[in-house]
Amino acid sequence: MLARDMTAPARPPSPTSVVLDGLLDQAPAEQVSLDWLMVRLGDRSFGLVLLLLALLGLIPGVSAVAGVLLVVPAVQMLLARPGPVFPRRVAARRFEARRLARVVRRVVPVLRWLERFIRPRWPTPFEATKQVVGGVTLLLSGLLLAPVPLSNVPPGLAIALIAVAYLEEDGVVLCAALAAALLMLAVAGAVTWEAMSAAGWLPGLL
Repeated sequence: MLARDMTAPARPPSPTSVVLDGLLDQAPAEQVSLDWLMVRLGDRSFGLVLLLLALLGLIPGVSAVAGVLLVVPAVQMLLARPGPVFPRRVAARRFEARRLARVVRRVVPVLRWLERFIRPRWPTPFEATKQVVGGVTLLLSGLLLAPVPLSNVPPGLAIALIAVAYLEEDGVVLCAALAAALLMLAVAGAVTWEAMSAAGWLPGLL
């Protein structure tokens, strides 16, 4: 379990897959909003918001919106806030429940399989871990904005894995996921630099 300070909320015992399954059972038939999600996420709100937005980021046509929304919890994690708070207009924004449900139903079996291996171990400082996760998520969210087909999949999956490791308080998997994310960011940065250099906007790499 990640080492927590005394003011941190207690971690509910239910695995993430069970929480998401229950969330789908309660979801309205037509549309859901971030406000509706936040009310039901409770103490695990940061991790579950990251996971749900990462799943939305895997959906073509929605990934850019998910990337923008991810900035809010990521910045608040960097600031060590107790839980995510969205502006009222953003929180009231609605999206189709069936699209989220379709992605979640595909992911839940994968989560159940991952939860056989991802478990509380290798304690890390609670607030510092929250801030590191927020910082890396903030950087990855920018990759979801790239107007390239399927470019949303690697950062979306990376954020989802980071979120699961954070939720399950597995320091080993979290460190591995963060390292993979930083490598992805380095590659994306190098590709962007080369593309801008080829366009004559920047000097080429030495």
